[in-house]
Amino acid sequence: MTSPCESVFSARDVTKTFGAFRAVDGVSIDVPAGEIYGLVGPSGAGKTTLIRLFCGLAAATHGEARLLGHAMPGDRRAVESRFGYMPQEKAVYRDLSVGENLLFFGQIYGMDRQRIARRTTEILSLMRLGDRVRQRADSLSGGERQRLSLACALLHEPDALLLDEPTIGLDPALRAQFWDHFHALSKGGRTILLSTHYLLEAERCRRVGLMQAGRFIAEGTPAELRSAAASRAGRAVPDMEDVFLVLTASSEGAS
Repeated sequence: MTSPCESVFSARDVTKTFGAFRAVDGVSIDVPAGEIYGLVGPSGAGKTTLIRLFCGLAAATHGEARLLGHAMPGDRRAVESRFGYMPQEKAVYRDLSVGENLLFFGQIYGMDRQRIARRTTEILSLMRLGDRVRQRADSLSGGERQRLSLACALLHEPDALLLDEPTIGLDPALRAQFWDHFHALSKGGRTILLSTHYLLEAERCRRVGLMQAGRFIAEGTPAELRSAAASRAGRAVPDMEDVFLVLTASSEGAS
């Protein structure tokens, strides 16, 4: 496990460009062990690109992203068994069964078959997929494939999790179940960096980075962001949707 005082996710002035387009523009962030940090903003804000920088699937154009103390993507091999990644697209092989998907990912993570079997039983019970182990992934419902994708990311009990829109398309009850599990993982010392465009989910995070056009327009706890928005608006700002609108308008006015 990582020391509570050590940043699990750390970036300094990270920029990622694609030609003339700046997907991430000068972002700095530190996320300590055991925290749930939410990247919140609309589609195209830069959330997915920032997550891909942290898990070593892309290299920063400027600045440095570090995961568990290692520079990414250069040191990815040193930490690839210590983090789990759930992409926005469901990361499962549709022509494999549920159990075969977990076996495949377990072998990728370097787990032995005995541990894979034990963890498969545990994680499928947790995800309420225990009766689907022999079922092909392409016959699962959308919500079930989402749960299987999360199970694959959690199988090897990683210290850090990068979850890109993990609750997108889920019904409210299943979304609440996912968040209950995220909080249980956090209490157990796991660190989670996740993205969402559901602004109300910001309330469930320990800290939040509000993103727009590749930049952080504000960062802090939900209470701190509400206070900042109320100060700028001159009125109470009751929910995170209003917070985002107020702080976005303020940021655009200052630029």
